[in-house]
Amino acid sequence: MDTSKFDIADYLDSKEMIAEYLNTVLEEGDNADVINAIGHVAKAIGMTKIAEETGLSRPSLYKALSDGAKPQFSTVMKVLKAIGGQLQVNPISS
Repeated sequence: MDTSKFDIADYLDSKEMIAEYLNTVLEEGDNADVINAIGHVAKAIGMTKIAEETGLSRPSLYKALSDGAKPQFSTVMKVLKAIGGQLQVNPISS
């Protein structure tokens, strides 16, 4: 029996699903998880499209969003904008 490797990017097929995924990772994950999640979304949308919209090269995007990467904040913001997202600060309830 052949099985295929699970790839979350295959399931990120709507803006709502993407937002839910990123919000969950932001709430529950660490910095590396967030960068990986942004990479999954970029892959789901298409790295070529994200590269065009950010002005970054595809290799630079893959490197910035790979496991263990520590991209510059400006890179993260460019990619978030290109994938249709934004950061928002809400008070933490106690």
